Amino acid sequence: MAFNYDKYLRLEKMPTLWCWGCGDGVILKAFVRAVEKLGLNQDDVCVVSGIGCSGRFSSYVDFNTVHTTHGRTIAYATGIKLANPSKHVICVAGDGDALAIGGNHTIHGCRRNIDLTMIIINNFIYGLTNSQTSPTTPKGMWTVSQKAGNIDPTFDTCKLAVAAGASFVARESMLDPKKLEKAMIKAIQHKGFSMMEVLSNCHINLGRKNKMVSAMENLEWIDSITVSKKKYDAMTPEERLNLLPTGVLHEDKEADEYCDMYAEIQKVHQGERKVITQDDFAKKI
Repeated sequence: MAFNYDKYLRLEKMPTLWCWGCGDGVILKAFVRAVEKLGLNQDDVCVVSGIGCSGRFSSYVDFNTVHTTHGRTIAYATGIKLANPSKHVICVAGDGDALAIGGNHTIHGCRRNIDLTMIIINNFIYGLTNSQTSPTTPKGMWTVSQKAGNIDPTFDTCKLAVAAGASFVARESMLDPKKLEKAMIKAIQHKGFSMMEVLSNCHINLGRKNKMVSAMENLEWIDSITVSKKKYDAMTPEERLNLLPTGVLHEDKEADEYCDMYAEIQKVHQGERKVITQDDFAKKI
């Protein structure tokens, strides 16, 4: 039986404004399938997006949605989650949105381990604003802001999230929608800050300007730089160069979650307990 996407989409917004061949549509479909398989009520889900191609995500899905300012998805989502701790709050942001102007908020979302799911769609470029260097643009690639070739060191999104304190970190690409769907299910189910990086193509503003003239060539490049975590772990340091592992890269089910800790603070101010001490939480500084 064919999956009924119509239930989860704002059909009056169709067709999308994404470029032909863009991976964002594949990611959107994987997301709504994940929600369906989890059996979540649409009224219990809030999707928060920022600015950029990924920012259109919240316009197309029929949940509670907030289309926020550039780089501020985590800031808005934190307020939404603290006010509605029983709801599933999911952020969708691009690599520029989440790691450049929004890098500060992303780091502190990870650090607090608040129960949010953050989907970072990484197409390695500022796609909507015509090819500026983003924090994940590979060295040497042409961009309109570095026409002699990018010289900036590139962020590893997942390593950054682990180091900052996220308790669930995974990476997949849109090349395998089934794997992506399964990873999203795990990310949404996890209690704590879940970082889900999804590698995607921007063949218009990255690919064709870097000798990948078609969507397929851009996808083949993504395939060439990714390898499963199992294979990656078996490689030598030299073999790992310029490769990104995919799968669940980090999971800590015991980490203290921010909404739970915040509930204890509320009890203090409501006179139900005296103070919060370090011993109240399993994790010590």
